[in-house]
Amino acid sequence: MDFLKLVQERVSVRGYRPDPIPDDVLNQVLEAGRAAPTAKNLQPFQILVIHTEGREEELRRIYNKDWFVEAPIVMVIAALRDEAYVGRRGKDYADVDCAIAMDHMILAATSLGLGTCWIGAFEPDVAREVLGMPDEAEPIVFTPLGYPDDAGRVKQRKPLDQIVRWENW
Repeated sequence: MDFLKLVQERVSVRGYRPDPIPDDVLNQVLEAGRAAPTAKNLQPFQILVIHTEGREEELRRIYNKDWFVEAPIVMVIAALRDEAYVGRRGKDYADVDCAIAMDHMILAATSLGLGTCWIGAFEPDVAREVLGMPDEAEPIVFTPLGYPDDAGRVKQRKPLDQIVRWENW
């Protein structure tokens, strides 16, 4: 698929079929995350793949939507701040690195016919507890991963002339 078409066709899916994801397809999604650029190429994150079957109730504690656990897999990317590049004025780039890696995985999933939905409004402390995450791992973003059972939401975007400036502010 043409990349620009892929970007335009990616939607947030809130309905999934229970069909399992073949290992080779899942690995392609994960490889896309691994290939993502990160500051100083440090890759300060871990990707946790969670099979939802039998864990629906505890996963709903993290994000309480039925469609979140309909997909056969939920993924979370967690920042490892101690491993992140720290730039000027002490800014660490772990959040940016995690976002880029998750975006790569979401786009790869779309290209493979899978649906996803970026979830940032979850309970981080509950996520740590439910998933047995160590203190040094900070959950940044989740997505369900599965074959869509709905068409997803149509994206509303501002026109370019409302978000792009040229040369100066």
